[in-house]
Amino acid sequence: MSKSVLAVNFGSSSLKASFFEPDGGGRKDFRYEGITNHREAIDHLLFDLGDNRPDIIGHRIVHGGDIEDQWGVIDDEEHNRLLSLVHLAPLHMRANLLGYVLCKEVFNVPHIACYDTAFHATMSDLATRLPIPEWLDIKKYGFHGLSYAHIAHKLPHYLGHAAYKNIIVAHLGSGSSLCMLKGLKSVETTMGYTPAGGVCMGTRPGDLDPGVILELAMRYNTNELSDLVYNQCGLLALSGGESADMRELILAETPAADFAINYYCREIQGAIGSLAAKWCGAEAIVFTGGIGENSKAIRDLIMRPLDFLELEELVIPTNEEETIRRYCDEYNSQ
Repeated sequence: MSKSVLAVNFGSSSLKASFFEPDGGGRKDFRYEGITNHREAIDHLLFDLGDNRPDIIGHRIVHGGDIEDQWGVIDDEEHNRLLSLVHLAPLHMRANLLGYVLCKEVFNVPHIACYDTAFHATMSDLATRLPIPEWLDIKKYGFHGLSYAHIAHKLPHYLGHAAYKNIIVAHLGSGSSLCMLKGLKSVETTMGYTPAGGVCMGTRPGDLDPGVILELAMRYNTNELSDLVYNQCGLLALSGGESADMRELILAETPAADFAINYYCREIQGAIGSLAAKWCGAEAIVFTGGIGENSKAIRDLIMRPLDFLELEELVIPTNEEETIRRYCDEYNSQ
């Protein structure tokens, strides 16, 4: 018998939650934006849940470090381990772990960590190793794993046996990355050691010349540099401060907005080409995430110069909460 599951995703100023009734019952979604007090957000969630109470809570945890299991029980030891990783994804991890602490106070149930990075544990050393001394113990992890896991789970429904061939997935939103799936497993991805790397994003720069970071480190202290990298770059910087939101940039129709859009699309094109080159082509490309799912204009701009790759193009909505529910069901079935 399955149990009721509450899937939660705490952001720095948001809370997304989905309540799944047991035995394949209904699902209720809750969204709270513009949060300044996460405890109040939990109070709102408790009120909106009404008489519904979870048997298990699954938490999106953006950075799982070296852990390869896609989920794990959060106990004191695991909580302390995750706290040691906060600096690797400060935008996300502080909120993820604060959410766990607050949920634990009000829900005396098992809490399951669902790791975004673990989906990429199937990548080879060639895909994860960085060209720096190995003793530094720094490597590529990859992110958006819950989203990619959902797409991998759904692909056979859309493509049949072809789903097990080379499939490029583009998760495009305020955070963006791409992943090559082979046999429904991750073999290459664009994001790296932290969620700031890869292609440019809403406020994150993506990959930069190391010399740029060295120069910036001479101009800013660590906290200032972290704020710059995570909050002041990407589309926001490319548009001259007009917006980090692709929807607003499309509507703006200004030279600065158009430049930011074209730069972003060119970055995605380059990533698609790189993945295809490294893996001798691909069968299809899947667009997902807020931009990938909802902006045909951006998809068309990206794909127009890539006709030579002859990729079948799909749009599949992501559903990270559904992935969390599946992981909680796996815990329950043990």
